Amino acid sequence: MLTRREVFRSAAAGAAALAIPGFTFAQEAKGFTLPKLPYAYDALEPSIDAETMTIHHDKHHQAYVDNLNKALTADAPDLLGKDIVELVQGYKKLPEKVQTAVRNNGGGHLNHTWFWQMMAKPGTAPKLDLLKAIEASFGTLDGFKKDFSAAAVSQFGSGWAWLVVGKDKPLAIVKTANQDNPITDGQAVLLGCDVWEHAYYLKYKNLRAKYLEAWYNVANWDFVADLFAKATKK
Repeated sequence: MLTRREVFRSAAAGAAALAIPGFTFAQEAKGFTLPKLPYAYDALEPSIDAETMTIHHDKHHQAYVDNLNKALTADAPDLLGKDIVELVQGYKKLPEKVQTAVRNNGGGHLNHTWFWQMMAKPGTAPKLDLLKAIEASFGTLDGFKKDFSAAAVSQFGSGWAWLVVGKDKPLAIVKTANQDNPITDGQAVLLGCDVWEHAYYLKYKNLRAKYLEAWYNVANWDFVADLFAKATKK
């Protein structure tokens, strides 16, 4: 049972507070830490295998945290106590020496911290206002999946596909390269799927589309609905 809650900000939500259970974003001066998974490594089987989850969390995510701490300790130790959302959101305004480290490793830390919460077993279904927003933006939930998968599969090389709060419609789909995050462009993130090969290659090999198809089974739409409600709150 997750008992700890931390509040962070989403750029395009007009500084709306988004509650993220189980994860600590704001850090002590000593630096950032790897959050624990909110479930067991094998909890998302068969969609995502335990070995992939273990390596993805314990090795890849840990490396982002370690490299971020190392870079900031060397060149901007005062930033070690900052909120990771604020760092990534405004990395272009940081000292030039640490911009790349925050963009790549800070982005990797933030993206993965969100990613673990954006999945659950069993997966959930969108309801109420979120479902209405999906239907208004994509016609149906299947229409969303079709467009989201197209974005994810067509992302050249490593990157992410994201569902964000839209401008012309309630919701929109964007994709980013590497560990970039839409909040840097002022967009409110609701859902993200990691399409780096380390997220799926052990089980799905080069079949990224198959990974997306299975990933929808563990999408945590309850979490997305919470983010959507807070991001669109007047």
